[in-house]
Amino acid sequence: MATYKKRGYKPKKEKVAKEVEETFDETQSTTAEVFNTLDDTANKSEQWIEKNSKPLFYGLVTIAALILAYLAYNKFVAEPTQREASNELAYPRSFFDKAATSAGVAADSLYTLGLEGGDGKYGFVDIASQFSGTKAGNLANYYAGISYLKMKKYEQAIEHLSDFNSDDELLGPTALGAIGDAFADINQPEDALEYYEKAANKKDNDFTSPLFLFKAAQTAMELKKYSTAEKLYTTIKEKYANTDQGRDIEKYINSAKYAQ
Repeated sequence: MATYKKRGYKPKKEKVAKEVEETFDETQSTTAEVFNTLDDTANKSEQWIEKNSKPLFYGLVTIAALILAYLAYNKFVAEPTQREASNELAYPRSFFDKAATSAGVAADSLYTLGLEGGDGKYGFVDIASQFSGTKAGNLANYYAGISYLKMKKYEQAIEHLSDFNSDDELLGPTALGAIGDAFADINQPEDALEYYEKAANKKDNDFTSPLFLFKAAQTAMELKKYSTAEKLYTTIKEKYANTDQGRDIEKYINSAKYAQ
């Protein structure tokens, strides 16, 4: 069968080509604008860098110098100082350890030697002062504070223990608890309660946590804060039932409950 072709009919190729051409022109124009913008930005960046090249150079030199100074300080100052402080700490610690197994006047004499030093050697007090900022200097504050506490010199104990800071599982809570003991011994139960609670919450373990929760609860009972005491005793029951403080805790909970 013959195909009929209408006269005057023209294919749409010219129209399509025109549309493609117009689209291409628009795309080409947009692309050119983008590249022009990038060129402008690059030119401005180059101009800015060229204008500020000296300040940038001096800034980089300063940063490099600071890094090198920090590394040099650690290697030639901080590390040798730390080693020296650690070596110095061994002398007073020997007296501290001996005092822990002694009693009465003999113990006080040993604690005094540990605190003050002798034979040209530093004691805890001097190490804490001369080597402050080092780990050994920080630790010297702990030993000094405990020594003063054992000698019943409570204000000095509080001062040195307050200067001690540690995240150690036992030393951190023990230092705070010792401050609580010092406040309790000078009849400042409110402060004692505060530090016992801090000590109990410093690290969660089965030794220091129930110990200082129990001391805090007893202090709260003394202050007639019976609901606080009950809450503290109950925490021991719920979390530390198998510890020394937790075994008979029910009777303490009841005593706080019925005292209210």
